[in-house]
Amino acid sequence: MDKIPLNYEASEGDTHKQVTSTLPLEVVQCLENARFLHLATCTDNVPHVSLMNYTYLPSSPYSSRPVIVMTTNPASRKTTNIVANSNVSLLVHDWVSHRPPTHGRRPSGGSPGPEHRSSLASLLLNLNSTAMSSISATIGGAARLAPTGSEQEKYFTEKHLENNTFEEGEPLFRQQSNTGEDGRTSHFVAGEEVRVIIVDIKDVRISDWKGTVRDWAFVADSDLVNGGG
Repeated sequence: MDKIPLNYEASEGDTHKQVTSTLPLEVVQCLENARFLHLATCTDNVPHVSLMNYTYLPSSPYSSRPVIVMTTNPASRKTTNIVANSNVSLLVHDWVSHRPPTHGRRPSGGSPGPEHRSSLASLLLNLNSTAMSSISATIGGAARLAPTGSEQEKYFTEKHLENNTFEEGEPLFRQQSNTGEDGRTSHFVAGEEVRVIIVDIKDVRISDWKGTVRDWAFVADSDLVNGGG
């Protein structure tokens, strides 16, 4: 068995840096397959990290950038931090907690298995999916709270609920369970006691298992056409 190399590349965010108007495919697959991410916020030089359910949207009516959607209690520390400082960092990787199938979608990495599998078959499928993953992605972005009661909040809430309603099993952590008319269990907090967080992606760093680091700065298509970046 080959040993994992102990390479190390230090930089200030410009290692092999590229400018792109679309996220690298391996980052998209990572975001679609992973079940949780770590959200880092900061205010007054005090950092705070939270484990979050999330939804990745490549496009939306409310943003020219790909966005990541999360929900939080309005009294949470992350909410307070985002109001004071919109700069956030996200860490996502999919080789530890592989996302189970949700209603109407399949993970983009690996071949879908049969609807009804034995425990052994499920284990082997998860191991196979895990073996295919070899990167972690650190995403820099600007976070904002959807206006309470707005159409924007309604749109992102529906997308987030759809993405986090699982057909089999239960997420490892949740805030509240709601059972829909079709009998599926959703793990989501809806109503006045929830704020919707939208993160516009600005840059991405990929680190692979060999220690190689690559950086991308995300810009809109119009900026590339006009010579920006």
